[in-house]
Amino acid sequence: GGLLMFTTFGPDTLRELRESWSVADGYTHVNRFPDMHDVGDGLVRAGLRDPVLDVDRLSVSYHSAGALLRDLTAAGARNCLCSRQRGLMGRERFRRFTDTFFGAGENPSLTLELVYGHCWGSGASPRSGEVAIDAGKIPLRRQ
Repeated sequence: GGLLMFTTFGPDTLRELRESWSVADGYTHVNRFPDMHDVGDGLVRAGLRDPVLDVDRLSVSYHSAGALLRDLTAAGARNCLCSRQRGLMGRERFRRFTDTFFGAGENPSLTLELVYGHCWGSGASPRSGEVAIDAGKIPLRRQ
């Protein structure tokens, strides 16, 4: 019977990086994110009711590779894909990437496709072997 509210990335997120890396070396460097419609279908399959989803696109400009990499690192972005290239990258490949990405314009930008959504719990009781815990009853840990 509860409310689930969330934000996640959509498939157009970081598409400029995906395109630049494909020119630089052909390996997969950027995670794929699900389409808004697939997220909504998954919510319904999970037993949640009345999903409402919307999409917003943001564009973030970068003046240097260092600024771009700092933001990606701060956001926790990692290449955890099975199809990623193993081993060290090397300067030449990284230079090809930066030349491709930053060669397109003075301050290239990245697209962030944000999917916002909310839906309602079905009120179904937990399945056998599952335990429901009221998050409001979890004490705060003070240091």
